[in-house]
Amino acid sequence: MNETLGLIFISIGLVFDLIGCFGLLRMPDVYNRLQATTKCVTLGTSSILLGVLFFKGFGPTGIKAILVGVFLLLTAPVAAHALARGAYRSGVKLCEKSVCDDYAKDALS
Repeated sequence: MNETLGLIFISIGLVFDLIGCFGLLRMPDVYNRLQATTKCVTLGTSSILLGVLFFKGFGPTGIKAILVGVFLLLTAPVAAHALARGAYRSGVKLCEKSVCDDYAKDALS
């Protein structure tokens, strides 16, 4: 039963990671790419780590999978925000189809 759940979670994680890769290739600018990849890869990798936990149990490998998952959930959004903010401050433009620039509005006030 645990191996079946592990395979299900690992398969779900691989699908989300694959979708994140497609988002990296298909999105028009750096900001959309960061958003697509961060969400998909964080969820996908967390799902893979949960699958590893089901496979290995609460042994040394399972505990490491939990710790890596917590670290990933805490650091990936912060890293994506830092990258997006750095890109914006260095002058990387939004795509022409972008509807609004909320960060520019916040910077003016």
